[in-house]
Amino acid sequence: MLLEEEIKKIYASSRGTYGRRRVLSTLKKSFINVGKKRVFKIMDKLQLNGIGKPKFKITTKLDAKATRCPDLISGNFTSYKPNQIWTSDITYIPTKEGWIYLCIILDTFSRVIVGWCMQNTLKREIVINSLNMAYHKRGGFPVGIIFHSDKGTQYSSSDVKKYLKINRFHQSMSNSCYDNSISETFFSTLKKELVHRCNFQTRKEGMTAVTEYIEVFYNRIRAHSALDYQAPLEYEKNYEI
Repeated sequence: MLLEEEIKKIYASSRGTYGRRRVLSTLKKSFINVGKKRVFKIMDKLQLNGIGKPKFKITTKLDAKATRCPDLISGNFTSYKPNQIWTSDITYIPTKEGWIYLCIILDTFSRVIVGWCMQNTLKREIVINSLNMAYHKRGGFPVGIIFHSDKGTQYSSSDVKKYLKINRFHQSMSNSCYDNSISETFFSTLKKELVHRCNFQTRKEGMTAVTEYIEVFYNRIRAHSALDYQAPLEYEKNYEI
């Protein structure tokens, strides 16, 4: 019974998103020695099911007229320490009042969202505001970060290009929609675990929920399979140690 209660507690703290492997990894972090089959059996008994792996979906159209920057990563998002490769993308979140546009900047080393911005329009400031947040969160911009995105008008604008050049980024743009899949995967996760489970009445309600998801749950709590089932900020902290 004690193990059942612990599993229910972990499942509830994940907001009903964790599947069997994430629950098992969380139990092991708490030094609870239990077998995989037993955890799976208990979750079946309690009818606790995680949310499936998100499907990749294109959310941003390419700008065919955009000034081209080279693709510096060619689909290889591997980095060996923080602040080597940042990827960015923009998605749409529905509310009864209309769309919210969300721009995120993701560090591929830990999958942490280092900067983000939500607004009612798709003006290029959404990218610059996200970069400004990343600057404050990271305590400045280390020289030589690769900033990778698609060729959307927000990223190919002169203001964004100038900002990146002044701050000594290496700007990179994908050759196809699938070359920024790591950011698109985050959006799919966000929508499966939050947006599609809600019915936001107002933009304010949606923005509050997305802010809480990113800053409280995703960056700090959510176990990530690519990070040995650690949360992004936890993974970075362990790297620094």
